[in-house]
Amino acid sequence: MKETKKPEWAPKDSGSEFASTISAGIEKTDKHTTNKKHIPITKAKKLDIDDYVDGILTHNRTIFARAITLVESNSMQHIEMAQEIIKRVLPHTGKSIRIGITGVPGAGKSTFIESFGLYLISQGFKVAVLAIDPSSTISKGSILGDKTRMEELSKSEDSFIRPSPSSGALGGVNRKTRETILLCEAAGYDVILVETVGVGQNEISVRSMVDFFLLVLISGAGDELQGIKKGVIEIADAILVNKADGDNIIKAKAAAAEYNMALHYLAESTTGWKTNAFTCSAKEKTGIDNIWNVIKKFESITQESGVFTERRQNQMIEWLHFMLEEYIINEFFNNKAVKDSLPTITREILSGKLPPTAAVNLVLDAYKKG
Repeated sequence: MKETKKPEWAPKDSGSEFASTISAGIEKTDKHTTNKKHIPITKAKKLDIDDYVDGILTHNRTIFARAITLVESNSMQHIEMAQEIIKRVLPHTGKSIRIGITGVPGAGKSTFIESFGLYLISQGFKVAVLAIDPSSTISKGSILGDKTRMEELSKSEDSFIRPSPSSGALGGVNRKTRETILLCEAAGYDVILVETVGVGQNEISVRSMVDFFLLVLISGAGDELQGIKKGVIEIADAILVNKADGDNIIKAKAAAAEYNMALHYLAESTTGWKTNAFTCSAKEKTGIDNIWNVIKKFESITQESGVFTERRQNQMIEWLHFMLEEYIINEFFNNKAVKDSLPTITREILSGKLPPTAAVNLVLDAYKKG
């Protein structure tokens, strides 16, 4: 079997979530001779912070992609390096419109994002797509691989698509995706699309890092999906009923009308902005321009009222608090005294000798003494 190894930028303790590997050189027979030539593989240059910063700001796609890999790394050495890079490029961020996109499974989110992204590129914008995939419990890597589902969009030089696993690092979605957004902005991307699967807490996390939150639905999804939709509808800035094509046009319009009726009874997701439902066909590329006009109107209204800037400021403070909480929890459970005392205390809880409330005080006492 051919010997393989990980790229030099992959964390030392990483698993198979880093799909890229480096294969040893092969021997190739020259078609004109019987002599065999050894074709060595060239090792990628090890980049320093200046290389990363310059590469990002000059829109070098290879260095930009490696910088995101650095951000996604679990290695403390890489995290520290990534923080310095982000600090250096921070003055070049903040000029994009950040759009969160979610929806029920089967709503055609990836098809919509591809059509939407291609439309935006045709209007002269550079588009980055950050697809937050559920993480495999085995490899901790992305399951869905959205890049393979947006083939046409991925071919454009003005697009960048990055599937990212949702777990496996301090801060999870919050740290990885927020920092990747900043790198995308520094690299000159005008529109950042953040896609989630639409079935969990990631929607709340994404709402806290984007300017506009779009919910993609379909007509006739059935009552079993109402539980998923209800909570997300309350945080959406617009609802888009997809697949309004063929025999489904009438049903899609009826579903949008029903959502608009229901939205009358919900509080504003964004101060000064009324959420409405619209229809589109990502397959036939109809209604795509309309939703972009809605987003531009949203940006104009919220910029003028100050809500746009206030939201971004609040998101930065929320990010600070979230990361502090995550850091404190991480430090607590990695404390040696806590690690030593937890097994015994856990056994006493399971045997009925100690209630969890009393156990908390014992663990805290061990932490203070440790």
